[in-house]
Amino acid sequence: MRLFVLLLAVGVLACDATAQKSSFDRSLDGTARVTEFAKGLEGPWGLAFLPDGRALVTEKPGRLRFIAPDGRLSEPLAGVPKVDDASQGGLLDVALDPKFAANRLVYLSFSEPGTDGKAGTAVAKGRLGERGLEDVVVIYRQEPKVKSGGHYGSRLVFGRDGTLFITQGDRQNQRPLVQDLSTDIGKIVRIATDGSVPPDNPFVGKPGVRPEIWSYGHRNAQGAMLHPETGQLWTVEHGAMGGDELNHPEAGKNYGWPVITYGVDYSGTKIGEGTAKAGMEQPVHYWDPSIAPSGLLIYTGDAFPAWKGSYFVGSLKFGRLVRLELAGDKVTKEERYLADRGLRVRDVEQGPEGFIYVVTDQGVILRLEPANR
Repeated sequence: MRLFVLLLAVGVLACDATAQKSSFDRSLDGTARVTEFAKGLEGPWGLAFLPDGRALVTEKPGRLRFIAPDGRLSEPLAGVPKVDDASQGGLLDVALDPKFAANRLVYLSFSEPGTDGKAGTAVAKGRLGERGLEDVVVIYRQEPKVKSGGHYGSRLVFGRDGTLFITQGDRQNQRPLVQDLSTDIGKIVRIATDGSVPPDNPFVGKPGVRPEIWSYGHRNAQGAMLHPETGQLWTVEHGAMGGDELNHPEAGKNYGWPVITYGVDYSGTKIGEGTAKAGMEQPVHYWDPSIAPSGLLIYTGDAFPAWKGSYFVGSLKFGRLVRLELAGDKVTKEERYLADRGLRVRDVEQGPEGFIYVVTDQGVILRLEPANR
């Protein structure tokens, strides 16, 4: 415990003013009660609520299901593309088209198998019916596919203009390609819903650069959301050991991996050149020890008025739901909940009634409701 406190203190003194870190477990007593919304899932990864009150949930082995408002699961739906269900790969995120009420289009991110044991992040879309997806087409494929089962990224976020952001990782064993703009490895990309490249992307027309790239220098962003007021993209990203990050990736900017990082390799050896370098962005916030962040929610509901505007982040490593309060780009408070559950939190979503839904690797989706409900 003394070592942890010492490391925490040293990190706070050494870091940039926008990169604080803290660890405060709190009880939900008096604020929220935790119930089980659904269970019996295998590796749930993404959750999206439908206008009719049901939800769609992905399971990593390659299944998509409806969840009824009472938590009952449907049979697996048809139309899911073939996935490479190995290590961290599989069927990953799910998102509804901004015009879903009119077109019923659903988007899935997944690890797409290639030749010779290779795989890559991909995105497909299809029209949702009661039995599954129809007219399914793949609109994005990461280039190149590589031999690795890790760091797919894969969160899907729609911009206000209807374009689609896709987070991607360094594929775990492809660090040299992250700073290489001729590849999609370690990049967040931005595409139109037909798979084409928006003409205002930052690298359009630049020779040798993939035009779909929005930002680069990312290790593995598994949480992403558009800020409900500013429309700005925010992400949470896995670092190595002591270097998880909260960022708001901006067009054309370099977020440093693996040249700069606040983390070290799992062997304890140094990564890159240090924690800062000209031309590379600093994180808004970083965690040391790492929390293994997955899922990001910026809360806008009325069920928990005191939490409006809070950022909620899932923690796979410590099994926590992390709540952050921000003033501009500065984290002013951090609290952690669900310490007694022992669950790996994969995703965090807001339901239509303002409740908070917590997706866990153990196959249970928890629901936080007001304590006095």
